[in-house]
Amino acid sequence: MTTPNTDFMTVGNNSPANTFLDSEFRYTLFPIFYGLVFPLGLMANCYALYVLHHMRECKAMNEIRIYMTNLTVADLLFVVALPFWIDYYKNHGNWRSPEFLCSITGSLFFINTYCSILFLAVISINRYWAVTRPLVAASSDSWKRGAIISALIWVITLVASIIYLTNPGIQKDKNKNIFRCFEGYQNEEDSEIKRVAFTHFIIIAVFFLVFLMVIVCNILIARALLKQPISQPRASTGKRPGGTKRRALRMLCTVTGVFVICFLPHHVVQGPWVLSVLHLRKDWEDKTHQRLNDAHQITLMLMGLNCLLDPLVYCFATTMFRKYIQNHFTKELP
Repeated sequence: MTTPNTDFMTVGNNSPANTFLDSEFRYTLFPIFYGLVFPLGLMANCYALYVLHHMRECKAMNEIRIYMTNLTVADLLFVVALPFWIDYYKNHGNWRSPEFLCSITGSLFFINTYCSILFLAVISINRYWAVTRPLVAASSDSWKRGAIISALIWVITLVASIIYLTNPGIQKDKNKNIFRCFEGYQNEEDSEIKRVAFTHFIIIAVFFLVFLMVIVCNILIARALLKQPISQPRASTGKRPGGTKRRALRMLCTVTGVFVICFLPHHVVQGPWVLSVLHLRKDWEDKTHQRLNDAHQITLMLMGLNCLLDPLVYCFATTMFRKYIQNHFTKELP
């Protein structure tokens, strides 16, 4: 499964087993990065949850509001676990909290990643349906559909994350006499290596299928929007022609941007990295292993940005969300 850190591994053909290949820059960079993400992500997602709660009476956006609310909850689960990771990296990769918290924070990292991916995907499908089949979308039981799909996403993700709660999360680094959290591929038995590798590549394959579906949906939405004639602005509203189309296109770019910035790099690097840490490519040079490990760390950091970028999706996905924020702040101005 995707794990939040690096692992013990054999480097090169002549290196001793169980050598910990580390990326020292993470002990400086990650506390600073997560130290910024924590307050910003907490404020942004708590406010997004507040806005979505106050929009519950708007039946026109019941379904997408359900998806956005669930996506916000997933982001908050990741954010509340960040203080433990900040402490972990500040102490040079030494887990000082109780062991069960290592398992919980590891599972929350996984849950946030794949709940975010799946909910962004269903938001894209929802927007595609609303643009290309507006009458059908408006006449269907959107609340029921949104609740069922959201429940399925949570069940799938929670079941997939059980491994973090059932397997030992803490491994002792005997060389430094410290305790690592989810950095223990060196403990994998030979009989388990193929199973672990297969699991990783299944997850990678599922991600790329979902990513392809998002790209196709967004391309079809863009084509449908660009084919629509630009209506003239109404004198009573003063709205600029094409404003709705531009906002919809910005939403497509935002969703695609979240995937490309936050999730795509990790899943591109994850495959070669798995082959490296599981000792399946012992012919690679030491510097190749190190570069893969460094790249893996950077992609893990990029995934943490999604809890800050997701609220931007809400602003572009619905006019109601954006107008509520504008009215909220306008009323508070003297």
